[in-house]
Amino acid sequence: MAPQRDRRPGFSRRAQYGLFLGYVAAAAGALIAAALLLLSTFHPAGFAAARGVVREGTAPVSLGLRHVRDFLASGPAAVAEHFQTASDNRRLLAQRKQDEALVQRARLLVRENARLRRLLEVRELPVEAVATARLVSSSASSTRRYAVLAAGYHQGVRSGQPVRGPEGLLGRVVETSANTARVVLLTDPDSVIPVRRTRDGLPAIASGRGDGFVDVRSANVANAPFLAGDIFVTSGIGGIYPPGIPVARVLQNARDTATSRVFAQPDRSDFALVLRTFLPPLPPPAAFPAPAASPVPAPAPDAVP
Repeated sequence: MAPQRDRRPGFSRRAQYGLFLGYVAAAAGALIAAALLLLSTFHPAGFAAARGVVREGTAPVSLGLRHVRDFLASGPAAVAEHFQTASDNRRLLAQRKQDEALVQRARLLVRENARLRRLLEVRELPVEAVATARLVSSSASSTRRYAVLAAGYHQGVRSGQPVRGPEGLLGRVVETSANTARVVLLTDPDSVIPVRRTRDGLPAIASGRGDGFVDVRSANVANAPFLAGDIFVTSGIGGIYPPGIPVARVLQNARDTATSRVFAQPDRSDFALVLRTFLPPLPPPAAFPAPAASPVPAPAPDAVP
């Protein structure tokens, strides 16, 4: 009968090396964790700089992995689309004639809308874009909700600038490095945004919950009713966020506070638009009435000699 193999590491040089390297890795990890903890506690600015360096190094890797994931995920869809192209073409050709009348009506409505705007002298505030960047990553399971953009201060991105996606507002920039930026999302617990309801202009506040949703509560009316499907957009009050950007939709009827789902989902958006910080226009200066001129006294009559 063959003797049992002794599995103690003292009888295997490879096992000894593996055990030694394990101890070294554990000790190095503990030292690095302690150093980062001390740095974040006593020198937050240095910790932010170190985090920016790490983000600069990991952003290309994350971007490459996202490209690979998108390529693999698009394979079955491309095959299915190949077989559906012929039927889709026939259907679109048949629908084209039906859409021509709708297109003509839409053009008439656009011209009529432009004419009414000129009559009402409507002035829209321009929104200037700073950069268009790819969303590298976003946190989906943590209570703190952040995203990373592939654009930094070299592209003109600065802290405090709002960020929006194709569906609506994503959040605002809180930290920048050379070619990356950190964005706090709407659903983060520290996010508070002034909004208004589209159907009646009710002012409200949208605050993040940390679970992918936001709470919307009235800003000046106690126990204001919220209906399922109510849409809220940015109001522009207080600056930072330009007015009119879609924010969230109410899920169910509620009073005072309503749980709402945000329109912009970072995990479904590939690109984001960084906007310049919005500054509300200053009110015109008040016109003060001019002081009344004091009456000039009449000259005294000459004395008679």
